[in-house]
Amino acid sequence: MSSVYQVNKGINKAIEFKGVKAQYIGYLAGGLVALLLLYAILYICGVNMWVCLILIAGTGTGLVTGVFRLSHKYGQYGLAKRNAKRSLPVYVKFRSRKLFIQLTRKSDGKH
Repeated sequence: MSSVYQVNKGINKAIEFKGVKAQYIGYLAGGLVALLLLYAILYICGVNMWVCLILIAGTGTGLVTGVFRLSHKYGQYGLAKRNAKRSLPVYVKFRSRKLFIQLTRKSDGKH
């Protein structure tokens, strides 16, 4: 009773797996590997197994729902665009018009 998952890889289309698009597949995979390592560390340190399972299950559920929410809200490039927009300055301050005057002279061909 094995399941077959289809990975849609059309030409010029983002990879999509079960509704998760593009780079979010990597975020989900990295998060799940981190949770596996966290479980192993907690178990080796002697934390009760049930506490470990409840903690990992809760954070895993939060990770999956968070990644699905980001994927559906921002799409393939939306999260990168949002992060790029946040890094733009609110305004640029100039104390002189000299830079702009020199730009117009060079673009006119008159030097």
